[in-house]
Amino acid sequence: QVQLVESGGGLVQAGGSLRLSCVASGRTFSNYTMGWFRQAPGKEREFVAAISPGGLTYSAESVKGRFTIFRNLIKNTVSLQMNSLKFEDMAVYYCATGKGGMTPSGYDSWGQGTQVTVSS
Repeated sequence: QVQLVESGGGLVQAGGSLRLSCVASGRTFSNYTMGWFRQAPGKEREFVAAISPGGLTYSAESVKGRFTIFRNLIKNTVSLQMNSLKFEDMAVYYCATGKGGMTPSGYDSWGQGTQVTVSS
């Protein structure tokens, strides 16, 4: 059974930084894409960033230059370093794993989510 557990969310001032982490278990994660999505109240879940089995990273235009995704295959973790946070980054952030891509349909397992709150 695949399990993904996120941590690292919290309250941060606009312009500040946070690092989210996701510990994964239950599959050989080096064979799957690991990604981060987010969902704000009243909005659809949207893609943030992902890292492919080969280590290729890709991210949404809205976070390029500010967010970085990286992983540790030994520890089975994927992290999202978020810098220069903006009010519009506030959302519940979800870790996911699957075939990959920029839509939720490309991922078959999800974490429970971690809240990121950005204050002005």
